[in-house]
Order: sequence, then structure tokens, then C-alpha cells
Amino acid sequence: QVQVVESGGGMVQAGGSLTVSCTASGSINKIDVMGWYRTAPGKQRELVADIEPDGRTNYAHSVAGRFTISRDNGKNTVSLLMDNVKPEDTAVYYCTFLHAEFVGPARYYWGQGIRVNVSL
Repeated sequence: QVQVVESGGGMVQAGGSLTVSCTASGSINKIDVMGWYRTAPGKQRELVADIEPDGRTNYAHSVAGRFTISRDNGKNTVSLLMDNVKPEDTAVYYCTFLHAEFVGPARYYWGQGIRVNVSL
């Protein structure tokens, strides 16, 4: 089995910085793309950023230039550094990654979600 553990998050003032991290563990074969989604109050889940195994990144327009996604392939971790946060970044953030299963097709795994609250 594959486990997903998220950490970080919490409360931060607007303009501040915060990091959320995620580690995959257990029966790891090969991890493809890793990323972060978020669900803000009253809104649908949206992609924040993702990163390929070779380091290529993709960001939502709303966070480009403020957030930085990174990964450590050796440790199966992905992190999201959030700089200059805004109240509209308040959301539950979810880690996800595509894992090549030992048997059957590749599948996405999701974390439980971690809350980030940005105050004025």
C-alpha cells in the first residue's frame, strides 16, 4: 500500500510565507507527476501547481510568481512554498501524485488535505 502524509499549513498573515509538504511512503514503485490542489470556501477544487519528475513545473495563474513547487525524487516528497500569501489563498490544500502500480494501471493518490488560513 501507498501512504500519503501531508505536513505544514496553519495560519499566516497576508504577505507572509508558509510551506506545505507531502511524503509518499509504503510500496512505492515509480512516481510520475506530483502536485497540489486546493479547495477554497465555496469554490471547486483547483490545481495550484504540479511538477514532473524532471523538474518541469506548472502553476495556476493566481499563484505564479508567488508559489514555488519542488520535489525530492529520492525521498518521494513534494513541497509548496507559498510567498506573499493573500486572503484568497485560504483553502484546504491537497497533495496528489500519479503512481505506477506494481499491478494494474497507474493511479492517483491524494492526501487528506491540510488547511491554510490567511488573515489580514
